[in-house]
Amino acid sequence: MRMRRKKHLSERLAACSDRLLTYWPDELAFSVHEDGSARLDLATCFEREQPVELEIGCGKGTFICELAQREPAVNFLAVEKNESALLLACEKAAALGLRNVYFISTDAEYLPRILPNNFARCIYLNFSCPFPKKRYASHRLTHAHFLALYRAWLLPGGEIRQKTDDRDLFAFSLVSLSQSGYVLQEVSLDLHNSGIEGNIVTEYEARFVAEGKPIHYLRATALETK
Repeated sequence: MRMRRKKHLSERLAACSDRLLTYWPDELAFSVHEDGSARLDLATCFEREQPVELEIGCGKGTFICELAQREPAVNFLAVEKNESALLLACEKAAALGLRNVYFISTDAEYLPRILPNNFARCIYLNFSCPFPKKRYASHRLTHAHFLALYRAWLLPGGEIRQKTDDRDLFAFSLVSLSQSGYVLQEVSLDLHNSGIEGNIVTEYEARFVAEGKPIHYLRATALETK
């Protein structure tokens, strides 16, 4: 179900400008420089220099805010294209006084114009859109195109962690990761009965579990290239 536009959305997002970058091509145009550097300077996003992790598709921010509370010695970037959901995430982080979370309002396809290389130790893909029709497969966040981008952003030994209720997307992800030079470290077709500890339940996850759907989970690392 599509989220309704929040009241006074623009004004409320403007109030979060100290923790939010908005990038849409018709508003702000820039490209990756030839040397691979990008516009976003992580040093200006966070109060402290510490390891960085990335969530693509943070929704209303339940996962990333809980993670930021648990891991104060880590900085988190959270990306979301739905502005109403992103607003709730920003306001949640502000209410909790979290200074180790920075939000980006954009679509995943524009992230190469924003993010630097070799910055993230983990990338989270929680309940991404499955794009079930084959002609839209390239939009899936575990398509080979995106996996190549993640490899550029990840530090050596960095991880991708995915959760989804969609078994077809999960099967696609397992194959795509394996074919793109990633090593599967953990795989579960039923996360909540797997014994894997430390899981943070997202908004979608709570709903799917209540409906009796199993949650699929994987953790993968990229093979180092010579």
